[in-house]
Order: sequence, then structure tokens, then C-alpha cells
Amino acid sequence: MNLKTRLVCLLAAAAAAPAQDVEKLIKASDCSSCHAVDHQVVGPAYGDMARRYAGQADAAAKLSAKIRDGGGGMTPHADMPEAQRTDIAKWILSQTQSPTGQTQSKTYTVTLKDGTSVQLDFPMFAEGKAPKVTKDVFHGYQLYNSYCYRCHGTDATGGQLGPDLRRSVAGMKQQQFLSVAMEGRKEQGMPGWAGFLSEDDVIHVYKYVKGRSLDLIPSGRPPSEQD
Repeated sequence: MNLKTRLVCLLAAAAAAPAQDVEKLIKASDCSSCHAVDHQVVGPAYGDMARRYAGQADAAAKLSAKIRDGGGGMTPHADMPEAQRTDIAKWILSQTQSPTGQTQSKTYTVTLKDGTSVQLDFPMFAEGKAPKVTKDVFHGYQLYNSYCYRCHGTDATGGQLGPDLRRSVAGMKQQQFLSVAMEGRKEQGMPGWAGFLSEDDVIHVYKYVKGRSLDLIPSGRPPSEQD
């Protein structure tokens, strides 16, 4: 490798390091509980925020102030150092080329007990091993029985403090479930799980509850591909 090529590589590595550091900072904070790069969780996607502020000379300062002050459902971060807020703002503004999650997803056909079929956008059962559920669905069952059953009852059948989730999820898309679970419904006494459960955790709970709503998963511990 000649000197010129080596210098280019060193400069590229030096430029990449700050972005990597900011990504680590974001992951270590509570940002990822409400935001993702290419799709909405509770708050808007980073890519959408970047496009919203595009062309504004003071975009980094405005976004840094928004991170500090919060508002509109966003938690304020007044204790975060200004330099960190600015670094995060600049990183968000660099995400202009991120897609907004509109790609066509694969669908899976499952047959219900009455003989009818429904389409799901995720696999309910391990391939070739039905009725054994996937690792994601089983993890959702474990999480549900650790955190959700106290209000929503055993097997998602409803309880004194929360409704029957089998009925609630029947007309609810995954994104709606994710937003409600992360943000909570404080007026109804439901806590928000953002900052405690990850986005994947909540999606796994959704998959389990969806299986219960369609009567594809029996009461109790479902058979798993991990068994």
C-alpha cells in the first residue's frame, strides 16, 4: 500500500470514528426506545427528522434544543451535555438517505381451526415444525408472562386492570401495538415500556398475543422450536 492510499484510509477511519461514537451514545441513551433510523416507533424515524430539517442553516441547533427541551410527548434531556446533544443532532441530520420502511415484506399463510386461512407478516411456527412456535414468538410468551400478565391476565385473556389483549390486537397492526406499548396510556393507568423493553421485545410480545388472538397458540407454555 503506497503512502497516498494509506493516508486516504487513515482519513476515512478518522472520519468514521465520530459517527460510530455517536451511534454508541444513542444506543446507550433512551433514544432508541422511541426512534429508529428508517421507521416510526413512538416518535418519528431519524431519516424523517433529517428530511424535515433539510436545508435549514440552524438545523443542528434547533434539533439540539428539541433534544434538551423535549415536548410533544418527547422526554426532555436537560442533563445531557450540550456537546453530546449537538453530536446526536448532527448524526440524525446525516440520515437523509435512509429509507422509510416501505419495502414489501414477506407474508406467511396459516390455517385456522375453522379451516380458513389468514396472512401474517411474520412466521408463527418454526419451518416444518408446527405447532412449535418460533424463537421470537416464544420469547414474546416469556416476556408477556414476566411483565404483562399482571394487568392483562394469564394467556392474554384479560384481567381486572387491563383488557383481553386477544380482542385488542385483533384490529391492531404491529406498529400500533408497538406505539401503544412503548408510549403507554397514562390516562388509563397503563405505563409506557420505552426505556425498559426494546423494540424487538415488544414486537415479540405482539407476535405471541397475535397467535393467541387467532387461537393458533394454546393456553399455557407453547411448544417451541427450542424444545
